[in-house]
Amino acid sequence: MADDARGKHDKDDRKLQPTDEAALSARFQRLGERLGSINRGRNPGSQPGSPPASDPSAIARGFRLSVELVAGVLVGAGIGWLLDWWLGISPFGMIVFLLLGFAAGVLNVMRAAGVVKPNRLDPPGSK
Repeated sequence: MADDARGKHDKDDRKLQPTDEAALSARFQRLGERLGSINRGRNPGSQPGSPPASDPSAIARGFRLSVELVAGVLVGAGIGWLLDWWLGISPFGMIVFLLLGFAAGVLNVMRAAGVVKPNRLDPPGSK
């Protein structure tokens, strides 16, 4: 008896399913057309109150600048630590080269940002 009820229900679903899918796909198509016509005249991110879109190149540039600074400080600290260990002048090499590494990191960041022109050592008669 349960098989008979289920069998009738499955046959009804098979009859209605293609027309339901066709109606649903037609509704989706109409919705897509309406959304496309609305969004054509709108510039993305131009609405007030909407968050600004992130620029991947700006994120990459910020990451590069931060890496330049951190690398300069770490290299300076590493050289200072090696000099302290090798020469036995415990805090002084680390202090001096940490400061030099910080200065070099800031200079590299300024060069990468375009604030300071890169140092080019061209021969006198090259231009």
